[in-house]
Amino acid sequence: MTYITKPSLHHPTLTKNKVGYTRRDYEGKISTLCAGCGHDSISAAIIQACWALDIAPHRVAKLSGIGCSSKTPDYFLGASHGFNTVHGRMPSVLTGANLANRELLYLGVSGDGDSASIGLGQFAHAMRRGVRMVYIVENNGVYGLTKGQFSATADRGSKSKKGVVNPDAPVDLIGMALQLGATYVGRGFSGDKAQLVPLIQGAIAHGGAAFIDVISPCVAFNNHPGSTRSYDYVREHNDAVSRIDFIELAPEAHASPEPGEVFTLPQADGTLMRLRKLHADYDPTNRVNAMAHVQALQAQGEVVTGLLYVDPQAQDMHHGLNTVAKPLNALTEAELCPGTAALAKLNASLR
Repeated sequence: MTYITKPSLHHPTLTKNKVGYTRRDYEGKISTLCAGCGHDSISAAIIQACWALDIAPHRVAKLSGIGCSSKTPDYFLGASHGFNTVHGRMPSVLTGANLANRELLYLGVSGDGDSASIGLGQFAHAMRRGVRMVYIVENNGVYGLTKGQFSATADRGSKSKKGVVNPDAPVDLIGMALQLGATYVGRGFSGDKAQLVPLIQGAIAHGGAAFIDVISPCVAFNNHPGSTRSYDYVREHNDAVSRIDFIELAPEAHASPEPGEVFTLPQADGTLMRLRKLHADYDPTNRVNAMAHVQALQAQGEVVTGLLYVDPQAQDMHHGLNTVAKPLNALTEAELCPGTAALAKLNASLR
C-alpha cells in the first residue's frame, strides 16, 4: 500500500497556539478513506480540539483497533505516540499504557464493529474501571472494510445498500456507557463540527472515563434511503440537547440558570464546561435521567446528540487503585522492590 505524505514545510504566517504549534502540526498522513467519509470529519475535529486546547502533540497517546475507524489515527496527530492493536483489544492495551504512564493524554479511537462486537467486553471494562481516556467510537452501523454487512449497532429494520432488512436489535453503546459508570457521555454527528469539537475538548479535559459516540455515515455502503446512519436521516432526526461551548477559565461561581441561560460545570482539573440549556427538563448531571431521555427519544426514532451526562467530580482508575502519583514507568528499582520486610507486611494484610 502506498501512502502519500503531506509537505513538511508550513507557511510562515500560520497562526500558532500557546505552545508554539500551528494547526498543521496536529495533522497526519493523507487519508486513504473514501471521499466524503464521516471519519475524516472526526479526524479534523480532533485536530481542531487539540490545537485549540494548546496540547503538545507528544503528550498524546492514540490507540485503535481494526476497521476503517481504527485507520484514522494515522490521519491526525502525526507527532503523537501511537499504537494500532488487534481487533477489539484497544481498551485493554490503553489501560496498561495508562497504568504505566498516567501523565499522557489517552485517546482511543474505535468503530462500531471494533467496540460493539468483538471488543464489547473490552469496552465494558474500560468504562466501569474509570480509565481516564477519550473513547471515540466512529459509528456508521456497517462493516465497510468487508463490503457492507450490518454491524452490531445497526438499527433493527434499517436497510442495507442491497435492500436487506436488519432483523437484529442494536447494541446501544451510549446506554451501556451510562450504565457501566462512564463519567462523561456524549453523542455527536460527524456532519456537525460546531457541536463535535467542543464535545471532544470537554472529554479531553475530563477527569475520568469519557465516551463519545459519533454517528459517522459510510458514504460507500450506508448512506442511502432506508439507512438510519445516512447523512439525510441523521440531519432530519437529530435532537440536540444542548449547544456546547468549551471555555478554559479559572473557576467561577456555580449557577442554576433558567432555560436558555448558561449552565457552568466545573471539571476535575479546574477547567469549566459551559452548556446552553435548550431543554427546560434536561439535567446533564443526572445519570438516570440521561438514560431515560436517550431511550425515550430512541423509541420515537430520534437521535439525541450533545453532552448527555457528566460527573463534575469524576475520579479515575488510579484513584481507585491508590497508585502513586509518579508514573510507574519512572519508578526506580528500589521503589518497585522495597524489600522482604515490605513484602511480608503486604502479605500479612491480605490474610
